[in-house]
Amino acid sequence: MSYIRRIGRIACVLAGLVCAWLGLAAAAPAAIALSGIVPATAAPRAATAAASGIEQFRFMSTSATSNTGPVIARGVFTAGGVEIVTSNTTGIFKFPNGTIKFSFSPPTGPTSFNPRTCLFTANVHGTNKLLSGTGRYAGISGHGTYQQNVLIVVPRSHGKCHQTKPPVAFENLVIGVVPVHL
Repeated sequence: MSYIRRIGRIACVLAGLVCAWLGLAAAAPAAIALSGIVPATAAPRAATAAASGIEQFRFMSTSATSNTGPVIARGVFTAGGVEIVTSNTTGIFKFPNGTIKFSFSPPTGPTSFNPRTCLFTANVHGTNKLLSGTGRYAGISGHGTYQQNVLIVVPRSHGKCHQTKPPVAFENLVIGVVPVHL
């Protein structure tokens, strides 16, 4: 099994849109798989009672093999934390003052691989829904969309792209926009 295919199995949750390119099943949004320790963050801005507005959730990963990474929320509230995937269609945002459970659709949209440059690109999108919250986010709800952009540079050997070796570079950015009620 090629290295790209092996990391693709991890990336089916970490970078689900890559799965279609790799021929793997159960694709899920890339950053949705981010999990791990909460990074140092600024204190969240308190959400007011019955607050409504647009919330943006941003995920970034530069490792094709890591299952950790940050999430930053801004809009009705501002917080930094981590995302934990609980299945191929659900996850939890873990912030210092509570958690938010959410669901998401598999990504759709264009992907391509250039065998001359060894560059894989994906610009895909999907939908998401905030299901419930704890702590400061108790009672949160909303549904919206996400946009995901992935770039992977595959190593070259003897003039050919090789998927049996770790990527030279990996970049994944997901931005979710959700009208929320809190």
